[in-house]
Amino acid sequence: MNKFLALLLFTALCFGQKITVADLQLRINPSSSEELFYSFAAGDKVLLTVEEANGNAVDEVSVFEYPETYKYKGHDVKKEKNREFVIGNKTVYKFKFSNTATDVRLCMVKIVRIPVSKQTENHVTSVKWITKQDTVWNSVTKDVVVGYDTLKVQKTRKVAYFEKKYEEVVMDKNQRVEAKTTFGETRVSVPFSLPINVIGKDETKKVVAWAYWVGVGKESNEYWNQNRKMIVGAVQGAASYFTTPLGGIAAGALTNLALPSNGEDVGYVLLNESNNKLLFQDKAYKAIDEGKGIAAYKRFVDGGMLQGAFSLVLINDNYVQPIDVNIKVSAIVEHTKYKDEKFMDFSITPRYEKKIIKEPQLISYKIPVSLN
Repeated sequence: MNKFLALLLFTALCFGQKITVADLQLRINPSSSEELFYSFAAGDKVLLTVEEANGNAVDEVSVFEYPETYKYKGHDVKKEKNREFVIGNKTVYKFKFSNTATDVRLCMVKIVRIPVSKQTENHVTSVKWITKQDTVWNSVTKDVVVGYDTLKVQKTRKVAYFEKKYEEVVMDKNQRVEAKTTFGETRVSVPFSLPINVIGKDETKKVVAWAYWVGVGKESNEYWNQNRKMIVGAVQGAASYFTTPLGGIAAGALTNLALPSNGEDVGYVLLNESNNKLLFQDKAYKAIDEGKGIAAYKRFVDGGMLQGAFSLVLINDNYVQPIDVNIKVSAIVEHTKYKDEKFMDFSITPRYEKKIIKEPQLISYKIPVSLN
């Protein structure tokens, strides 16, 4: 035998060996199927043996070159021995076993590969699953804007034709607070309520600011009169809608008032109704404003403080001398009247037509690929 023929014989002996890819038993439940996926090298010969363990028939045995190229399809298979396939290019094969019967099938499956050369001897037949994404285009019918129609439309709106601010004197009261030795009330609560907002269709009245004043005795009264004289020349324009120094403070036209430095003093606490009760029950309370002096004032513009009922609690800590306290409260009210006004407006209306358009849709799916 010459050397060339000996080499061919040696090659055939080496690479004609059968390598078992799968040798297993599949349990196929009624109305279901099982699938196996394996990778093969180019030139491989693949042998498939199928046998139902109990002598029953397997409704369908199919072999595909992935994804859906049929290589074999058998019906009512009881036994199929060494069905051969030759692999053209490296690829993945799918082996599918289907059972449409009402009972279980036990399918003995053996898959063997015969590599064509040493280069493919160690080919890994297991597969891995990778996720791929594709864009598909769906045709849908939609209403599409093809133009616009512009129309003039007569509308009505509310416009202010009368606006006025004015001072409303809420309270101007003298209150006596007894001394400790007189056995009278050394704490007196003076309640008051701000003007109620009126919101109508054609008219509104709203409190936009307010202020209070407390002053003890004739000393504070004298300074109040001095402040009244001051506003006559100092705020001519703004004075058209307030009439008292406290109104000027509430309106923001005055930033400060003259206060006495000598005389009897008074403690004062501004509270809402619930905290006023707590104070007289000697419980913890929350004051809006408090202090002690011969005279004092405070302005409020915060929206949460422009409506409701309040109390000024006056406290005399003098043992002998009762005090007379003057309390003033003024609010600035904004009065507005409205009327209907007609005007022309542009109305832009889109025009639609039904059109068939293509919309992209991204789909994800898994595919088996060789590990080699």
